[in-house]
Amino acid sequence: MKKLLTTLFLFVFVLTAFSQNFFDTDFDHSKRYIILCDPTVARIKTIQYLTGNDIFEVKKNKVKFVGVYFEDQNYDFSETKAYIEENKLKNFFLQEIKGDLSEDELFRNNEISAQLKKVFDNSIGVIFFGGPDIPPSVYGEENTRSVVTDPERHYFEASFLFHLLGGSQNENFIPYLSERPDYVVTGFCLGMQTMNVATGGTLVQDIPEEIYGAGTAEETVNIGRENLHRNYWQEIADDEQLMGINLHTIQFTNHPFFGEAVKVKKRDTPRVYSSHHQAAEKIGKDLAVTALSPDGKVVEALAHNKFKNVFAVQFHPEVPALYEEMQPRIFHPDDVPKSYYDIIGKSSVRFHKEYWAYISKVMSEVKKK
Repeated sequence: MKKLLTTLFLFVFVLTAFSQNFFDTDFDHSKRYIILCDPTVARIKTIQYLTGNDIFEVKKNKVKFVGVYFEDQNYDFSETKAYIEENKLKNFFLQEIKGDLSEDELFRNNEISAQLKKVFDNSIGVIFFGGPDIPPSVYGEENTRSVVTDPERHYFEASFLFHLLGGSQNENFIPYLSERPDYVVTGFCLGMQTMNVATGGTLVQDIPEEIYGAGTAEETVNIGRENLHRNYWQEIADDEQLMGINLHTIQFTNHPFFGEAVKVKKRDTPRVYSSHHQAAEKIGKDLAVTALSPDGKVVEALAHNKFKNVFAVQFHPEVPALYEEMQPRIFHPDDVPKSYYDIIGKSSVRFHKEYWAYISKVMSEVKKK
């Protein structure tokens, strides 16, 4: 009998531990939970790398990660569940959000609002990652140059960010952060674009064509290497070593986020990992621009004027290859192969680590509800 009870207990424990409805279980309320949106296997591996190398510093015995996603997203999250189970990961869990979510009800209370509130109430912060183009209709425009492959993900993440921050689309909505203004909301690449759209902003649908008047890859590479936000040489030359991204510099604005919050010198121009063709255009409600591209034409970072722990960047500070020498690549067909780590240099590596140190710091300071 005792053996049977033990077996049943272990069975229930395993189901709870690896449930895709974590916040609906009898979870440990003494822990601090950080939300990861779009928790693919690659995202979990990235967070494992960052925390394992003390780049993203968390107290592993107190901080856990919960991957949150919408049931109708294109990705098969059973793969993530299997990865967590197979690797016996004790710090990663999953929460599936379910319900009908149409485009015309993203920026108000809707069928998933109660689930979003539960996620918010039981966590200390959320990270939004990169991905494909947002449907332009979400920000009130026709699709002229966007390639939309996963609209349901965008509906979910735009609605989630609106619930957290509010926006000009619905001035009467009281955002969740009004209750807990120290809650951390951050994002990379698409994460920043979605933050801008969710608060009422718009996007440039294609940087080369709309900003520089370049309609082909051949015309785009003539813009200049520092003004490219991904590598268009891969569309011209056939070389497996060509990187799909660009590593260009950024400049900081007069906003105090970079300088006072993130401890860097205002005159610094760190080199960053860039992989996008769209950019923030009209800036969303209560957001401010904190960094720009070298020519000042592309927004590289945003911060919230009201909620101090809400900030995002257009680039990718989470990429492991920025922090150690990995596979050598080239940008131009005539380049000598180098690792991303060598290309950006030690000063830019320090910048990225300082950025993660700030994320780590504010996550550690958030008060639980």
